[in-house]
Amino acid sequence: MAEGAREARVGLWNGFAAYGMWGLFPLFWPLLEPAGAADILANRMVWSLVAVGAMLLVRRRWAWIRPLLRQPRRLGMLALAAATVSVNWGVYIWGVNSGHVVETSLGYFINPLVTIAFGVLVLRERLRPAQWAAVGVGTAAVLVLTVAYGRPPWIALTLAFSFATYGLLKKKVGLGGAESLAVESAVMFPFALAFLVYLGVRGEGTFGHGWGHSALLVLSGAITAVPLMCFGAAALRVPLTTLGLLQYLAPVSQFLIGVAVFHETMAPARWAGFALVWVALLVLSGDALRRIRVERRRAPVLEAVAG
Repeated sequence: MAEGAREARVGLWNGFAAYGMWGLFPLFWPLLEPAGAADILANRMVWSLVAVGAMLLVRRRWAWIRPLLRQPRRLGMLALAAATVSVNWGVYIWGVNSGHVVETSLGYFINPLVTIAFGVLVLRERLRPAQWAAVGVGTAAVLVLTVAYGRPPWIALTLAFSFATYGLLKKKVGLGGAESLAVESAVMFPFALAFLVYLGVRGEGTFGHGWGHSALLVLSGAITAVPLMCFGAAALRVPLTTLGLLQYLAPVSQFLIGVAVFHETMAPARWAGFALVWVALLVLSGDALRRIRVERRRAPVLEAVAG
């Protein structure tokens, strides 16, 4: 029992670490200026492969490669996942460095609602009434924010839909976090490296222009890989419902950074839209917690019947 409690604590701290680091990302990407979003994205892809390859080398985890190479369908889905997460990373970096930190945080607030919608539309899952209510309130929030911004919040929607698609593909592939990132980075590596060479030839690349700047670009690989490793450790040790609640730490941190650090303006209509999103997430979280309590009460009864 003590061992189980210790493992749960380790998992919880890893979850806090993963989402805590993701929540601080808006403070890191502006440090890479004057590099543009495409330059930063390409460097992130290249150095992510180096970082995750080093981690797998230290842990000697290579046995999964040969069986995977004999499964073209899984490889195809991983290639699609790589393209999807590239869109997510690129839009996120551009959004943060263009002064839209608050809207990028909105994308990750909306993401759980989009994931639920995908469950219905793609996986044919059946929603409980509270989940339907949360999706409805979330849809109303997007409409309010469209009016508030004078346009659809396309940065937030792109981030939410791309990450939900990425999660769906990862679920179907069923590969560990580090291994999956290694394959995804390997898929995008030749394109990213070719783009960096192209920028270098044109004199537009920023890698090599100062040791400090180059070190930060290299660090982007570790900053990508380390939270994912922490997330993988958490996913093995704590229930997914706990991870589902922890995931709100990242967008909350990003929202606070956007308002308090970058002083982005929040008109009353935007506050109203965000408030609706938060109401939807509270409904969703409350329903998940009620579901946990019901299952815990039901478990001893089922065990007694089975015995």
